[in-house]
Amino acid sequence: MNRKIKLIWDFRGPTGAKTAEHHEIHLKEYIILEKFEPNITGHQTINDMHSLAYMVVEETDMLKVRDSLKPHRAEVFQE
Repeated sequence: MNRKIKLIWDFRGPTGAKTAEHHEIHLKEYIILEKFEPNITGHQTINDMHSLAYMVVEETDMLKVRDSLKPHRAEVFQE
């Protein structure tokens, strides 16, 4: 069984939440374009000055996505 990796982009400042929400739209477009599975994306507000957008990829696809989209960080995805 292949691990899933959650790639994360952090957005800070008072407009971070809207930026993270918009960034998720582009992550969804990328998944469709590249035909990636699983199709898991999201955005989350941590506090007033920190939000994030994320997508989950198979570990085997992680390097390709990392090099293309330059996430800020990553972690093993826990379902």
